[in-house]
Amino acid sequence: MDQAKLESIIEGVLFTFGEAVEPARIAKAAEVETDEVVRALKHMQQTWKEQGRGIQILELDGSYQMCTPAELYEYLIRIAKQPRKHVLTDVLLETLSIIAYKQPITKSEIEKIRGVSCDHAVSKLVEYSLVTELGRLDAPGRPMLFGTTEEFLRSFGVSSIEELPTPAPDLVEEFKQQAEQEIKLDVGGE
Repeated sequence: MDQAKLESIIEGVLFTFGEAVEPARIAKAAEVETDEVVRALKHMQQTWKEQGRGIQILELDGSYQMCTPAELYEYLIRIAKQPRKHVLTDVLLETLSIIAYKQPITKSEIEKIRGVSCDHAVSKLVEYSLVTELGRLDAPGRPMLFGTTEEFLRSFGVSSIEELPTPAPDLVEEFKQQAEQEIKLDVGGE
């Protein structure tokens, strides 16, 4: 299959689905090898970027999706008349970061780390499509497991969880010492 035809198929599939699609699924539909689809996707990404097009192709955890470049959002907002923006409070950000770094994770594990109930925070993050239910843990009570979504990746500008920053070891040690101090103060204050 020639390059133009394959790129046309890829563009049509990504536009129609509106969400991330794995290259293997596109390859199966186009009856070509997956590596041909990946090469075409990379070529399309580069070409569209060079042309300054109003659509780009993002790679999200090994899948690909069409979206509008961030520099065009102000124009979209003018038309959409301020779409509702979700506010991530400190509590939501803290809960989201725990889920992102520890996934898959249960509510009780999040609560153990945070030291307080997380029902509301997890519910809000699910409502905002930043977190999703991944299934159930094979343990007594079969608690729900949570993890991040493609929307999380898009919102934070990373293509996979592996791209999340890791804290420096000296900061981790400092955080541990602060937590131990807080525990000592809490126990001493009782």
